[in-house]
Amino acid sequence: MAQINPTVGDLEGNTAKIIGYIEQARSLKADLVAFTELAVPGYPPEDLLFKPQFIRDNLRYLDKVVKASRGIAVVVGFADKKDGKLYNAAALANDGKLVHVYHKMFLPNYGVFDEKRYFEAGRECPVYTIRGVEVGVNVCEDIWYEAGPAAVQCDAGAELIVNINGSPYHAGKSGYRYEMLANRAVDNRAVVSYTNMVGGQDELVFDGDSVVFGHDGSLLLRGNQFREELLFVDLDIDAVSRARRDRGSARQQAHEALKEIGEPVRIHVSGYSGDVDRPPLPRRETAKLGPVAEVYQALVMGTRDYVTKSGFQKVVVGLSGGIDSSITAVIAVDALGKENVVGVTMPSRYSSEGSVVDSRLLSDNLGIRLMTVPIEPAFGAYLGMLEEPFRGTESGVAEENLQARVRGNILMALSNKFGWLVLTTGNKSELATGYSTMYGDMAGGFAVIKDVPKMLVYELARHVNEAQGKEVVPDSVIEKPPSAELRPDQRDEDSLPPYEALDAILKAYVEEDKTYGEILALGYDEAAVQRAVRLVDGSEYKRRQSPPGVKITPRNFGRDRRMPIVNRYRQY
Repeated sequence: MAQINPTVGDLEGNTAKIIGYIEQARSLKADLVAFTELAVPGYPPEDLLFKPQFIRDNLRYLDKVVKASRGIAVVVGFADKKDGKLYNAAALANDGKLVHVYHKMFLPNYGVFDEKRYFEAGRECPVYTIRGVEVGVNVCEDIWYEAGPAAVQCDAGAELIVNINGSPYHAGKSGYRYEMLANRAVDNRAVVSYTNMVGGQDELVFDGDSVVFGHDGSLLLRGNQFREELLFVDLDIDAVSRARRDRGSARQQAHEALKEIGEPVRIHVSGYSGDVDRPPLPRRETAKLGPVAEVYQALVMGTRDYVTKSGFQKVVVGLSGGIDSSITAVIAVDALGKENVVGVTMPSRYSSEGSVVDSRLLSDNLGIRLMTVPIEPAFGAYLGMLEEPFRGTESGVAEENLQARVRGNILMALSNKFGWLVLTTGNKSELATGYSTMYGDMAGGFAVIKDVPKMLVYELARHVNEAQGKEVVPDSVIEKPPSAELRPDQRDEDSLPPYEALDAILKAYVEEDKTYGEILALGYDEAAVQRAVRLVDGSEYKRRQSPPGVKITPRNFGRDRRMPIVNRYRQY
């Protein structure tokens, strides 16, 4: 299984990567190597699929992959066009020839997926005889259905199911993914191979975590998360045959019901040619990440790939001495190297001495360059310019936000001058409630922790310090009360419910779609729930103008949740 990190639209680069892994697999005398979903064009290609030239070019590069399949069977994802219709497809190549093409049957159209916008569903469920083994091939969503192509293929004799994927990450997903795959293996008395891609693409990050489950539901192989690698496994197919003879099929579907799913097709590719003298499998170790470590690595990979695949080398981060900007800088250093991260502290008349000191201490701990650009001259100039229009009014949010906008201008000026990408530092709790300033702290190119709730930000900081065995994020940063420091003695809790309660309310409302009444029934303070829900509903226009960021929760603001901006529906 080739757990690769393709780039959308990089047909030449993706193809070269695929061919390189084919050569590695061949060198160890593998019978078959499986790549990921839409590996040739990159995943997800979105509206590039509407461009006829893109489809033609993707087919032309598939030809190069096919020709590279000498002496080995290859399963690889691409976009196929047949009779004027487009399909999410898996090609089976063998010994330099295209043997057959499978068209994905179940097209997801929920959450981040929009496949019915582009593709038609396939109808055939092929079973290929490869080196004498009966193999069913299908794509991603197809394996999630108990009554799906895998059931048809196994009913037609498939002993091994090869499923290729572009399955996006969110926290905790691997647990129910494993359970589903083990069930498919047991249901069908078949080995199930699940090859998933790695890497970041815009807001999405893919975690790899490719697996093989035996016919009895046992885990035979697991790939690392967030790491590109080639995985080898030897399969005892005779054990599948013995289990089927001894215990029969565990499936309950009748043959006639299976025919309604799709038509089984038998295709001979190659017969058994005797035992092959193969070199030993490479030694490898797989470390299972803990829940917080998993999220951290997703943020690192998503940031690295967004920055580098977009053509940037360096990033700039505004450092306030707070927890959010601190963890953003730490992630950036792990993603890009300390030499490619620049911190900027921009003190104002309201900045505490501790915040300036903490920014310096963090920069020293990380070994990054720190620039100091005081905003007082610009802030004073703005106040002078606006003195007449503001005359007779109380100083308030408008004056506070001027400071954030001055800082946003400074960061964007540095970006323009030196070609650095600005990383914004707002978290999901702030984005949900609109606790941010348009054209101020929201200004930038990539929002690293956009989908990370505030309390998880603290967990990430503690994880970094524990993992590195030293104080990377200063304890003073972790322990101080969160504050925007835009007025004297300001605290976030002056404007928001306490984050411990707020994050739970937001999860219920945004990620779980619970009603206002259902959230109250969970026991949360009525005033806090009403305030949180109102802030979420009233901040959609702000969120639409925020930069993309890494998705790490089941429902993020962006691809997952698409609410109308103009919306008068209220539950309270």
